[in-house]
Amino acid sequence: MTEQRAISRGRFTSFDKRPARGDERAALFRETPLELCERVTLGTAWALRPKRIGVLVPLARMWVAHLLGARATLPDADAVSGTCELAGIASDLSPPMLMEAYASGLFPHGHFGPVKWFSPLQRAVLHLDDFHISTRLRSIMRQGRYRVTFEGDFEGIIKGCAGRRSGRWHLTWITPRIMRAYAELYDAGHVHSFEVWNKDGELAGGGYGVAVGRVFVIESQFFRESNASKIGFSVLARHLANWGFVLADNKWLTPTTAQMGFHDIPRADYLSRLAVLTPEPVRTGRWEAELDSKAVADWRPAEDRAAR
Repeated sequence: MTEQRAISRGRFTSFDKRPARGDERAALFRETPLELCERVTLGTAWALRPKRIGVLVPLARMWVAHLLGARATLPDADAVSGTCELAGIASDLSPPMLMEAYASGLFPHGHFGPVKWFSPLQRAVLHLDDFHISTRLRSIMRQGRYRVTFEGDFEGIIKGCAGRRSGRWHLTWITPRIMRAYAELYDAGHVHSFEVWNKDGELAGGGYGVAVGRVFVIESQFFRESNASKIGFSVLARHLANWGFVLADNKWLTPTTAQMGFHDIPRADYLSRLAVLTPEPVRTGRWEAELDSKAVADWRPAEDRAAR
């Protein structure tokens, strides 16, 4: 039997469904001593880079205040000064607190040490009407080589996002604590995953994110086969547009997301839009894919916008 616990904070209320898979998650989200040592070492090296070292002073100040008990419920996302994107220490990663944070423009991040609340100066966003699917990707999607599902394997997706990337140092912010926090948020119906399966039924890629009002905040994506995560996100974007979502938020801009139509907007602009788009959720609970990649390959967002 599944236990359900009502959770509420502010305007967000849901039921925390607790499937009988705690032991499986504990084993899957486990970090070995060697992996912890690697993460701390690489995280220290990252923090000591010349362009990052200036963050250490405000971080130390926040950490001391945190340890002494000066723990504000949530920092002000718009009060972060200078070029520092740190807003505060995230001691509470419960589902209600996380949802309030996202609605306020904050998100948790951090490779080691305390998890921090972040509020970037620039936010990489996509208006779903501006989404771009390249000609080559459309061609691949029409071949039907991949099947896309939603909520099909959240644990496999978050573990894949935290996994090693070819040609990169293994430094991930998706720590066991983060995995557990987002697993709880998934059980509460606010985190959603998309999976891309190949013809052999193997997980080829995917990602997950948080739905807050009419905004979908992308947390992480990964791929094991070329274009898999792009196909998965394209299918997700089509569904988000159909369901009434307006904005996708990738936090920081990358070359890949820029090609898809994401662009930077100032923090103040982002917070203003967030205030308009988050009061009421548009799709809660578990999601199911209603269109396959072949159907999404024919989607022309610009034409849809012109038709309205």
